[in-house]
Amino acid sequence: MRIAVLGSGGTGGYYGALLARSGQDVSFIARGAHLQAIREDGIHIESLFGDFQIRPRLATDKPAEVGPVDLLLFCTKAYDTDEAAPLAKPLVGPDTSVLSIQNGVDAAERIGSVLGPQHMLAGATWISSAVRAPGVIKQVSDFRRLVFGELDGTLSPRAQAIYAALQSTGITVELSQSILKVLWTKFVFIASVSAVGSLTRLPMAGFRAVPETRALLTSIMREVVAVASASGITLDADAVEKALAFIDNAGPNIKASMQLDVEAGHRTELESMVGVIGRKGRQLGVPTPAADFVYASLLPVELKARA
Repeated sequence: MRIAVLGSGGTGGYYGALLARSGQDVSFIARGAHLQAIREDGIHIESLFGDFQIRPRLATDKPAEVGPVDLLLFCTKAYDTDEAAPLAKPLVGPDTSVLSIQNGVDAAERIGSVLGPQHMLAGATWISSAVRAPGVIKQVSDFRRLVFGELDGTLSPRAQAIYAALQSTGITVELSQSILKVLWTKFVFIASVSAVGSLTRLPMAGFRAVPETRALLTSIMREVVAVASASGITLDADAVEKALAFIDNAGPNIKASMQLDVEAGHRTELESMVGVIGRKGRQLGVPTPAADFVYASLLPVELKARA
């Protein structure tokens, strides 16, 4: 399978390297010092599941050099989606599948409006991985799970082919017939830990057991559930309890990727991870005071990072 990874950072670079190691033909779209390091010395993976290095056939900042592929893994930061989608057009042929595994709940829709909805699949991943240095990706979570599926819920041949390729890497991969429910269920978890972690600047173990902070965490989760319900997506009755249990059982030093960006002074996914809760809530008549508080608190930090 010919695969291109658009956004070769902590998530895309890690999964792309695993796919390349398993025998797939993977090209990496990257930029800057990270791209230069990949060209010169490949991608170095430092992982709880074992360190390794791959030397990709092609790493470039020009998608046209890659051309149409069988599978495009769309892994940019959420705030780069609208800019990156038009740039990805040279990668997409008539039979190309595009799989977004970005944070948030609306990436596939946004990408599909540019590349064509018929190409789109949506996915969610649970992993803690980041670029430690140019060309070096460090994966620190004891989980690396990816769930994806067709937006219409069918078990298509192309989805099954992608599943087989991903399964060969050794990660936990699932093919879902209700991927929108999966995305919103993950969002219950990732939006809340991104919000509270970015406020406290502590790993999950530092805030999950503080009663007052846990109440804020839980309030954001319940607001996400309410917005999902108003959008026509009913989550499991215990979605909040399961998200809290996942946080309680996570490694003590785990931090959400948005929090890592806040701490580094980088631009963040604030709009897609927190701001979207309030925006959708206002559109649907759902109050979201906890998410709105966090958004207002972090927005000055975000604006400084963008300046």
